[in-house]
Amino acid sequence: MYGDRYGGYRGYGNEAPVKVGERYTVKIESLGKGGDGIAKIQGFVIFVPNTQVGDEVEIVINSVKRKFAFASVIE
Repeated sequence: MYGDRYGGYRGYGNEAPVKVGERYTVKIESLGKGGDGIAKIQGFVIFVPNTQVGDEVEIVINSVKRKFAFASVIE
């Protein structure tokens, strides 16, 4: 049910635990190769641009892929 050791998502079926338009408060855990912040929701990776490790931000989900999603900070 939670992410595997490589950051993939092993949920029930192929459904991500987030949907486009949903809002969450998350903590940025690490940075991706491109510099985007990485948060996780139920082990599912969320890329959040313009954030730093340790930031607690409110986000909105913009795009959901099979193993990850993209979100933006709500200002």
